[in-house]
Amino acid sequence: ERGGSSSPRKQQQEKGKVPTPLYPQHEGEREWTPWLVPSILVANITVFTIAMYYNNCPAHNAKPGRDGQCVAGFLHRFSFQPLRQNPLLGPSSATLVKMGALVWDKVVHGHQGWRLFSCMWMHAGVLHLVANMLSLLFVGLRLEQQFGYVRIGAIYLISGVGGSVLSSLFIRSAISVGASGALFGLLGAMLAELLSNWTIYTNKVAAVTTLLFVIAVNLVLGILPHVNNFAHIGGFLTGFLLGFVLLMRPHFGWMERYRLPAGSPCTARKYLPYQWALMAAALALAVAGESVGKK
Repeated sequence: ERGGSSSPRKQQQEKGKVPTPLYPQHEGEREWTPWLVPSILVANITVFTIAMYYNNCPAHNAKPGRDGQCVAGFLHRFSFQPLRQNPLLGPSSATLVKMGALVWDKVVHGHQGWRLFSCMWMHAGVLHLVANMLSLLFVGLRLEQQFGYVRIGAIYLISGVGGSVLSSLFIRSAISVGASGALFGLLGAMLAELLSNWTIYTNKVAAVTTLLFVIAVNLVLGILPHVNNFAHIGGFLTGFLLGFVLLMRPHFGWMERYRLPAGSPCTARKYLPYQWALMAAALALAVAGESVGKK
């Protein structure tokens, strides 16, 4: 955070300034330059490109059967599997499994726990990839700008693994890929941040409405092949708890001290009691969840 108070002239010019409705940024708070979220975007696109190169549909479907021919054959080895096999315009299930898709049997009996992490960097097709990356940019850029790459990166990665864990507990007959768990972790953290920092929002209805809309749209994606809402739920709950711990911000009264003349007394507390209570409850639930998971 940038300490100190602004000049009286600047205070006078900024008097009555209204923070942005959805993501208020107050004087004295550091604003980060996002680089992690764009890097995650590039990483996901790169992994999908490698998957398509490795898939090489023409070589493995030289004799088209009842499933049809490769889609967009002019792309040669980057062409997509027949729509009967993958309607999302992507590689085959076999390719996804070889590259690290989440498969319950391989995780539990094959001791391939790394799939809990690798699956969150893979996507079933172009449509799946585009939907997730648009959500990542919409949600992630502003969060990183406000809270920095360390906290947002931690929420993204831990939520992704949390979504994979819940998914592997309930889905044992199908594979799963996608960054949906990690993305829902960011959405859960955003909701937690909204509740924890309620006093600094000037347009609470717009903030809640926008967040619920994004969550609803992403839940609809759970009906797509190789995508499941268990990963969404697991990631959301993980991010929701982490949000109370990592994204707590000073309340409105504390931030307003920057608008006071130099030397003015400030008796406001940095954090309100309910913020500490929410953090404590989130930590308790996280520890309890971990204990249950081990059992």
